[in-house]
Amino acid sequence: MSAGPVGAGGGAAAAPEIELACVDVLSTPYAAGPSVTLRMRAVEHTGVRLHALALRCQIRIEPLRRRYDDAEGARVTDLFGDRSRWGSSMHPLQLAFWSQVLPGFAGETTFDLEIPVSYDVEVAAHKYLSALADGEAPLLLLFSGQTFTVDGVGRLAVQPLPWQTEASARLPVAVWRAAMDEHYPGQAWLRVSRELYDRLAERRSAAGLGSWDTLLASLLEEP
Repeated sequence: MSAGPVGAGGGAAAAPEIELACVDVLSTPYAAGPSVTLRMRAVEHTGVRLHALALRCQIRIEPLRRRYDDAEGARVTDLFGDRSRWGSSMHPLQLAFWSQVLPGFAGETTFDLEIPVSYDVEVAAHKYLSALADGEAPLLLLFSGQTFTVDGVGRLAVQPLPWQTEASARLPVAVWRAAMDEHYPGQAWLRVSRELYDRLAERRSAAGLGSWDTLLASLLEEP
């Protein structure tokens, strides 16, 4: 999954040409919360040594770039409407923002881009991921930032990454579920108002029920 090389135009000093690509996607072990890691590669094509590379990244899900079976299509209706409308309603979903300063390198280097994920279905991107049964979620990584180089007499040159610097990736649904199961095995989360939570807590305590699952199951069984 690679993007074409990018570079700035002319000037007193030629800009480095940076190519960014995602080479692997995996669940992040021992993270404080559920997260997945995009293993990235940065390649500099002109032969100049970078003193540092400051990167910012906007990560989007591009839902139009995959197929959906009937069950998945029904689960994403809240987000995009009926399947007949998807051509105009299925817009990219914002997943995360990320920034990092990479140390100096020549040629190429690898780095990890960590993305937090959750079961918060009030956030469109996480609601979308929870609706997928299998396969992959297509991602677009939009980069901005600056390159730092030092010339032969010790002068520092700072040049921006071109606006079209990007890379693509595909997040396997199995990796997303593994990240969630690392912290919440076999569980899902439901956000409710504080008032409703207090009422449910009183009902649970009064009934002597040991878990929220037991309480909700009993409510569903009521006529």
